[in-house]
Amino acid sequence: MDQVFSAEKLKTFTQSIFKSIGCSDDDAKLAARVLLQADLRGIDSHGVARLIGYVRLWENDRVNPTPNIKVVHETPSTAVVDGDAGLGLVVAPKAMEIAMKKANEVGTGWVSVKNSNHFGIAGYHAMMGLEKDMIGIAMTNASPLVAPTFATERMLGTNPIAVSIPTKNQPPFVADLATTTAANGKLEILQRKNMDAPLGWVQKKDGASSTNANEVKEGGALLPLGGDREHGSHKGYALGSIVDIFSAVFSGANYGPWAPPFVSFLPLSDNPVGEGLGHFLGAMRIDAWRPADEFKSHMDNWISRFRETKAVEGKKVLIPGDPEREFEAERSKNGIPLNENVVKDLQELAQKFSLDF
Repeated sequence: MDQVFSAEKLKTFTQSIFKSIGCSDDDAKLAARVLLQADLRGIDSHGVARLIGYVRLWENDRVNPTPNIKVVHETPSTAVVDGDAGLGLVVAPKAMEIAMKKANEVGTGWVSVKNSNHFGIAGYHAMMGLEKDMIGIAMTNASPLVAPTFATERMLGTNPIAVSIPTKNQPPFVADLATTTAANGKLEILQRKNMDAPLGWVQKKDGASSTNANEVKEGGALLPLGGDREHGSHKGYALGSIVDIFSAVFSGANYGPWAPPFVSFLPLSDNPVGEGLGHFLGAMRIDAWRPADEFKSHMDNWISRFRETKAVEGKKVLIPGDPEREFEAERSKNGIPLNENVVKDLQELAQKFSLDF
């Protein structure tokens, strides 16, 4: 049975945990805000359910709570940022600030990040651009849990892509998606509920199809978007590869099977090809393309027309970002439901750091 908690109380508790591992007040607030945004938007796999994972990374000396985040290479429109092994929840927003500053100066800004960690939901970082009339783009590579089409070896992460586009009167367009059929966090939710995975999410270690939500733990792999070749998994494989290259080959982070795992109990590669995990952030000023007001009016028109699309009986056509907005409105008002296993994890953290939960 899920328990419901107010977003504000969860944020305060999460912030206290990050301060307990040594983060500054500002960084703890930022990291908590990124995590809670996931829960509010209904992306439970990337919210406070991940908090214990970040603490375990810190306990294994894989997270630096006081990183010296710095630009190590740049041009007027691009930069490479060294995250100094900081929390990706902190490194990525600061890198996005750099991208937006460059966009403000020259029209577009692009930042690739190395030496970071898991950065939460990609959508948070992309949506930072909305307040400044900018299109935001965010992507990251991740733990190698995904087998390329026809492979049995795990080579890529779930490697999400997020794009946010400002509008005038309509809610903004916000696409936030993994390049796999499902994110690993959704498997973790099924595991907590003792439920099977849909066909096309995972495969066994020999490549055979499976519905076992624990398959990845048993040596199997997640599948690229599409599930199999007949349903376009080669396209998901290509998209995940692009994210890996932009995030890590651009920056000097680890890529492919060398990307560090999020779970602390799995070992790091003996022969790393880079530093930490990689991200890629982009910002584009609308008026670099056409007058902002004109563009946003046409975005409103685009969205309005798509909302009017004739739908199959009993359904309606959604705009990317609609489901998350509905979750955020409902959960901001009525609270965030947490699975009992997540609650136990948070209680364990409270006891560890002598905090109230």
